[in-house]
Amino acid sequence: MNMENAIIREIYRINNHLPARRPTLAQLLEQEEPSVRLRDGSSHSFRRAELEKIRALVDPGDEEKLLIPIVLEIVSDFRGYFRIRGRVAVKVIDRLLDSYDPLEEAEERLYPRYLLPRVRRELPTTTTYAFISE
Repeated sequence: MNMENAIIREIYRINNHLPARRPTLAQLLEQEEPSVRLRDGSSHSFRRAELEKIRALVDPGDEEKLLIPIVLEIVSDFRGYFRIRGRVAVKVIDRLLDSYDPLEEAEERLYPRYLLPRVRRELPTTTTYAFISE
């Protein structure tokens, strides 16, 4: 096995905690006990209070567009930063961090890594890490 394949396999292994499929915020709010199946076959439950907090941060109608959990990407090329992808997810994190600017809506944004603990403290069950090698 070459080194590149070994790295890809290791990244897949350390991302085994990610959901097999990410439901929308609207789908989770309809569930009595919101949860998702993970790649490793286990289940992850979401706190309803967090889902409601996120609902308050999204614009009406965006509940159908926002995939949960929000993925905090730790990318090898972006030392000192993490990435969020998706217009609605970026908007949620911007609003959570009090940095939302309606004139600067983006599909993707880099955030300083020192903000990770704050995001995870506010949204521990509705965010997750993904490790990316680019």
